[in-house]
Amino acid sequence: MSKNTLSVEHPRTIKSYVVRSGRMTPGQEKAYQENWSCYGIEADGQLLDFQALYGRKAPVILEIGFGMGDSLFEMAVAHPEYNYLGIEVHKPGVGRLLGNIKKQALTNLKLMKFDALEILTRQIPDESLSAVYLFFPDPWHKTRHHKRRIVQDDFIQLIRSKLVLQGQFHMATDWENYAQHMLAHMQRAEGFENAAADGTYIPRPAYRPVTKFERRGERLGHGVWDILFTKVL
Repeated sequence: MSKNTLSVEHPRTIKSYVVRSGRMTPGQEKAYQENWSCYGIEADGQLLDFQALYGRKAPVILEIGFGMGDSLFEMAVAHPEYNYLGIEVHKPGVGRLLGNIKKQALTNLKLMKFDALEILTRQIPDESLSAVYLFFPDPWHKTRHHKRRIVQDDFIQLIRSKLVLQGQFHMATDWENYAQHMLAHMQRAEGFENAAADGTYIPRPAYRPVTKFERRGERLGHGVWDILFTKVL
């Protein structure tokens, strides 16, 4: 690790994720090695210049924890008017998405492989994001693990500091208890307003693709809750 690379997270910090040990396929590894230099952004602690990174000035949308990247890829293809930044810690998903970006020759999607909290704190300029997406984060469903959930008061205010005025924070989960947790924290958060007409949840917006996992859950009768708040202060 070079001296310009972000250091490992402080050991006392509570992590909201677990780095899984799934192996990369040969295709994912090849895509990672061949395409990271073009579509990846290093976690070097320097503030990002989005206009320079994308070669244009356009609204920037951040997705935290894109998993295998299929939904983020679909959004970037469908909405070329936006610049997308995806942050993910799991290398197989990064490799898969890099391969898809290359095949489609996308110029509006860049990736980072690091802890999103570190990136938000040290590399995302204040008031630079038009939207932040957090889709199906680890629910940490056991009560004793709720402190590991990424949606906490400090995290919400960190997101707020990075959003432009009228920027949006969109969350989705298939765990009802986590949906209630998210909604409760957002309802008391300073500077945000619920976009839901009834002050609770919204129907899935057309721009959020339905994942294979979500379709399988729907067939089994599982619910999905979308929460959308707008920065007003």
